[in-house]
Amino acid sequence: MSRIIGVEQSLSNVEQALKAKGYEVIQLRNEEDAKRCDACVITGQDKDVMGISDPVLAGPVIDANGLSADEILQRVEKYFH
Repeated sequence: MSRIIGVEQSLSNVEQALKAKGYEVIQLRNEEDAKRCDACVITGQDKDVMGISDPVLAGPVIDANGLSADEILQRVEKYFH
């Protein structure tokens, strides 16, 4: 089963890295998008604005601030494997 990872629109490099590893990626536009995801990757600055928080979904909310696409991918894979 493919995991669904929500990614903020500004993180296109992260989106490409996740897709290359076989994850299904959707762009996060609102809280409803986040509810469909197994994990979310956000920049951190929009966490409260978008209403995305850990209680909204069972999976992790990964703050991409200061992390490379590879580091984010490692965190996602660590969580699911």
